[in-house]
Amino acid sequence: MILSELWHHYEADKQIQGFSPNTLKAYALQLRLLVTDLGDLDISEVTLILLKEYLTKQSNRLKPSSLGHRIRFVRSLFRYAYEEAYLPTNPSFKLREPKMDKRIPKFLMEEDVIHLKISCQTHRERALLEFLYSTGCRIGEVEKLNTEDLNLENCSAIVNGKGSKQREVYFTTECKVWLKRYLASREDSCKALFVTDTHPVKRMAIPTLRWVLKRLADRGAVEANVYPHRFRHTYACQLLDNGAPLEFIQGMLGHEKSSTTQIYAQLRGERRRELYRRFF
Repeated sequence: MILSELWHHYEADKQIQGFSPNTLKAYALQLRLLVTDLGDLDISEVTLILLKEYLTKQSNRLKPSSLGHRIRFVRSLFRYAYEEAYLPTNPSFKLREPKMDKRIPKFLMEEDVIHLKISCQTHRERALLEFLYSTGCRIGEVEKLNTEDLNLENCSAIVNGKGSKQREVYFTTECKVWLKRYLASREDSCKALFVTDTHPVKRMAIPTLRWVLKRLADRGAVEANVYPHRFRHTYACQLLDNGAPLEFIQGMLGHEKSSTTQIYAQLRGERRRELYRRFF
């Protein structure tokens, strides 16, 4: 069995497990990079030495985080081949990810958020801004939201997170007001929560959602780099400042592992330092 044939079996297995199209697209890219370097070899010819040589070449031009993604894919692919008995041994078993410095997530200061709110010119811009800020949702979760997922009476929404896992998130009364204004201003029948201005109207894609936020930042002369995930970090920071325990924050963010949420424990001290540098 050659690598490209193994990929077809692997991809079908991950689709059955509910992996998202975006994840599979990223995996397909990793497979192409592997095949480009090694050739479309018979999988029995792939050895640990061959994989290490491939990854060593990549390490010279990749950040540790990107190299880590590549190693995780290679391990996942050959673990699958071994578990499905396509291979008698797993050549990737001893591969280890590079050590990475734990970076403190970047958040927005309150004055930045205020400037962004002031710069909104449409109901859609303000509704999107308020929803990201008050729910901490991933941009992919926001993209997939439908109007029927909202419960305006309870100020809540059901979102589909990573691995097709659903969770309930909550938003503020201010967010509710702007969502209602935005929905009332629409005259289309599209089920998506955030839609384009084009005709026919369609669901806003992730690049468009990112562009809306960049435009708000430019309009409001916000110096901080404004991107969707930064609102998620800001949301976690706000919860920490208000005394929320990490276990609660983990549930609200939809983190599967508590270790993922632990990084936010460093935010409280970093926020104090940022405030000191800004105001002293």
